[in-house]
Amino acid sequence: MIEVAENGLYLVLHVTDSRDVRLLHFGPRPYEPGLVPEKREEGFRLLELQLTGDDRAEYHGRTHRATFPGLRMQYKAFEDTRNGIGRKLEIALADPETKLESTTHIQFYDGISVARFWTVLRNAGAEPVGVEYVSTFALTGLDKEGAQDRDEKMRVSIPHSGWQSEIQWRTYTLPELGLSHVTDRSSKRISCSNTGSWSAAEHIPMAVLENKEAGTTLVWQIEHNGSWHWEIIDQFDYLTLLVSGPTEHDNHWWKQLRPGEEFASVPAAVGAVQGGFEEAIGQLTTYRRAIRRPNDDNRLLRVIFNDYMNCLWGKPTTEKLLPLIDAAAEVGSEYFCIDAGWYAPGDWWDGVGEWLPSKERFPEGIKYVLDYIRSKGMIPGLWLELEVMGIRSPKLAETNDSWFFKRHGKRVKDRSRYQLDYRNPEVIAHANEVIRRLVEDYGVGYIKMDYNINAGVGTETDADSFGDGLLQHNRAYLAWLDSIFAKYPDLVIENCSSGGMRMDYAMLSRHSIQSTSDQEDYVKYAAIAASSPSALTPEQSAIWSYPLREGDDEEVVFNMVNAMLLRVHQSGHVAELSPRRRELVKEALGYYKTIRGDIRESLPFWPLGLPKAQDEWISFGLRRGDRAYVAVWRIGGDAAEAVLPIAGLAGADADARIAYPSASGGSRVAWDAAAGALRVALPQAKTARLIELTIKR
Repeated sequence: MIEVAENGLYLVLHVTDSRDVRLLHFGPRPYEPGLVPEKREEGFRLLELQLTGDDRAEYHGRTHRATFPGLRMQYKAFEDTRNGIGRKLEIALADPETKLESTTHIQFYDGISVARFWTVLRNAGAEPVGVEYVSTFALTGLDKEGAQDRDEKMRVSIPHSGWQSEIQWRTYTLPELGLSHVTDRSSKRISCSNTGSWSAAEHIPMAVLENKEAGTTLVWQIEHNGSWHWEIIDQFDYLTLLVSGPTEHDNHWWKQLRPGEEFASVPAAVGAVQGGFEEAIGQLTTYRRAIRRPNDDNRLLRVIFNDYMNCLWGKPTTEKLLPLIDAAAEVGSEYFCIDAGWYAPGDWWDGVGEWLPSKERFPEGIKYVLDYIRSKGMIPGLWLELEVMGIRSPKLAETNDSWFFKRHGKRVKDRSRYQLDYRNPEVIAHANEVIRRLVEDYGVGYIKMDYNINAGVGTETDADSFGDGLLQHNRAYLAWLDSIFAKYPDLVIENCSSGGMRMDYAMLSRHSIQSTSDQEDYVKYAAIAASSPSALTPEQSAIWSYPLREGDDEEVVFNMVNAMLLRVHQSGHVAELSPRRRELVKEALGYYKTIRGDIRESLPFWPLGLPKAQDEWISFGLRRGDRAYVAVWRIGGDAAEAVLPIAGLAGADADARIAYPSASGGSRVAWDAAAGALRVALPQAKTARLIELTIKR
């Protein structure tokens, strides 16, 4: 028995007499000896691994259990060391038949109840093997604590996502998803997969599983910018979680491992807490901050003005930009990013790829405008989409097929663009030169890096499968990003994929800021903004705020509250707002600058639960020590008042005030100490307020 206690996590491995390795426990409580009957331990495998041509042990449907040589793998070695970030475990296994070796890596992080897992395969045999599936993390017995049936006590929360409808959490019982406890094992699974280069096209690559009876929660995130898969299955009368990168059955991925070759699986972070969803997200937030590339942007939280959303819509010119730059500086912006269109005189969608400024749009040259931004005390930025090339790009004349994804002998097209292959040195040289020109020649300090296509299952070029080609490209792109940040450490590159279509912590461990949505309706944006700290740290969550030309005061306030506890992506025709409405923008940004030091170190909470697009009231907050900030939105409905419980504060003495706007407009807030709740009145729909709560000790 190998028992590990680290950072509030407890892990138990059992190496049997037959050298089988079983992960009996991973959770926030010590393991109870004897909790798992010996005859059921067989299902508690540390690793699932399926090779082409090998057997399966039982009827499995599309699940990835009972794999071979997964069932044959035998204990080889165990290492327990420490490094600069925490404790590190390595469990080595070997297949006596194929000689394939695996090492499960478990990296703990000091003071955080989250560990990172990945699996490394090495072919120590004399023949190549075909890998169809390898687990990054496998845990059986998710439901072993407590006396209730799993149909009653288990809840799984899944973050659905989509273009302009990002991060829509829904919580289910297992029977609601079709996995009822009617047998000891079935062919049914609850699963989420992503196939393609938009990692968050339909789901954020994470989930949360709660045991309501035991009061414990498991959380996981898959740290990959391409295809991934997780599933919950039943076997040996227990629930099993399997987390992985791409698979053959689900994502068109297959890998031939030749003698002497190694393959590392996609990493995943797994945390366990005593508590519920908020406690789990709190630990995951702390972990996300720990793995992120150190950078000033997440420390300073400068205000970004971007000219696109409900503003110039990708049609910038010198004439349009100069008054907008003046107004952006006047209200307190610190970056000014010129969005799409700066490189073409007219329609540009299918012609992108050269990234040279349009003389028609900028007769004096784009550097004139960028220098003007700098003269106003702001850092200039430009929009790029550097992973694609339009099908009518003049740059195509300098390329060949090796630059692009191909399937069945043809270049892959999506939305009139080709997908560049970042394994190609010529592609890297092209991308490097574009970045060099923007940073060194134009003086750009901010790049909005967009990505508006999905390259699909992958590419056949120099790959064992389409998915293998995609995975290689994904990793090559991350390596390129690392090289750019190493060369230009002060450069801020925003991660954008039609908004939030690539919201993952392969990207966000490198990028300091993430576009959350292309949502054009400020009222609908509230639910996305309030959900965003579940998927990324608050200081990385860029939220559009775009006061409308035809709006009123409450519309400005609502827009500003959307962004004020996160990262402000200011836009809209601020130069054309009335003085009073522009002053509301300025007031919001001024207050934001006084609290952003708290934002970067705070943890999120949701007084009304996770928001839904259909909700009449929405609220989320950030807490750091004795200070909390709570955003509240009244979307619609007849109720003019709401009660916002703040967990753990019943009986606490506290002061509550509406921090923004300073003119309350009939809105009210009061602290109910007995209930530990804020009582908020907003007399009309489509209004919002930001509340500051100071807890007295």
